[in-house]
Amino acid sequence: MVECELARMIIRDNMDQQFIFLQEKNGLRKFPIIIGMYEAMEIARKIAEETTARPLTHDLLRSILEALGVRLKRIVVDELRSNTFHAKLHLEVGDKVHTVDSRPSDAIALAVATGAPIFVEEAVLEAVCREDVSE
Repeated sequence: MVECELARMIIRDNMDQQFIFLQEKNGLRKFPIIIGMYEAMEIARKIAEETTARPLTHDLLRSILEALGVRLKRIVVDELRSNTFHAKLHLEVGDKVHTVDSRPSDAIALAVATGAPIFVEEAVLEAVCREDVSE
C-alpha cells in the first residue's frame, strides 16, 4: 500500500460529476476519482473546516464512531473493477481492526474529517497513474 493525500479537487457547478485527485505522499503519481456533487461539497467543507447548523451524513457517522469508541485507522482504495474504484474503512475497536466496504468518496470525506491517512493499493496505482512532474 502507498500512502496518498488529497492533492486537488475540481468542482463544477454545472456538472454532476466532480473530480478529486489523490497523489502519493512521497512521489509523483496521481490520479482522479470521479465523485458526485454532494460528496465533493462535503469534502470541500471538511477541508475548509466549515460546520453546518445540523450534522450531515458524514458528520453523523463520525459522531457515531466517536461515541462508540471506534477510530478510523485508515482508508484504503483497494480495487479498480469495471472502471469503478472501491475502498475500505479500517476501523479500530480496542485491539481489533474491522474493515468495512465504502465508496472512495465517502471514505475520503471521513478521512479528511478525522485526519485518518489515505492509502492506495500499489496495483491500483499501477493501473491508473501517470507521472506528472509539471505540477
